[in-house]
Amino acid sequence: MRTEVRIAGTGGMGVVLAGVVLGHAAVVYGGMDAVQTQSYGSEARGTAAKSEVIISDETIRYPKVIKADYSIFMSQKALDMYLSGAKDGSVIIIDPDLVQSDVPGNFEVISVPAMRTADELGARMTSNMIMLGALAKKSGIITLDALEAALRDLVPEKTIEMNTRGLHAGARLV
Repeated sequence: MRTEVRIAGTGGMGVVLAGVVLGHAAVVYGGMDAVQTQSYGSEARGTAAKSEVIISDETIRYPKVIKADYSIFMSQKALDMYLSGAKDGSVIIIDPDLVQSDVPGNFEVISVPAMRTADELGARMTSNMIMLGALAKKSGIITLDALEAALRDLVPEKTIEMNTRGLHAGARLV
């Protein structure tokens, strides 16, 4: 099983952290092979950003996403830039408050109001974890427990509880 995931948005939305958490969870707590790559503009916020993760139960021989099985688009710009890299018939997860929901093509579109939900939780910074929780629930490629454990390894202690709440909120939205 080789699963390719692309998480895209704009700088400052936490797409790179989401990819790092996903990859770490897959390797350390899921017993799988994973490769995570990222790209973003030279500015810290507002430019295109993406994180790609390949998860496999076999050795990964090519570390780049060819056609994503799961795509998370957290901004319209991200969808416009990276939709062509999604596999035909694949799952697209969007924030309907930030991305037009009439995605052209043959995709299963899942709407997850991540930013609105993060605001309701009281921490906008958790929108990336909300999307990651939704991905875990929809895909089954990683468990919420593995993602929670990865959060404990990777994020500052003071943010663990809020990020964990975001993961579970995202899973409930699917």
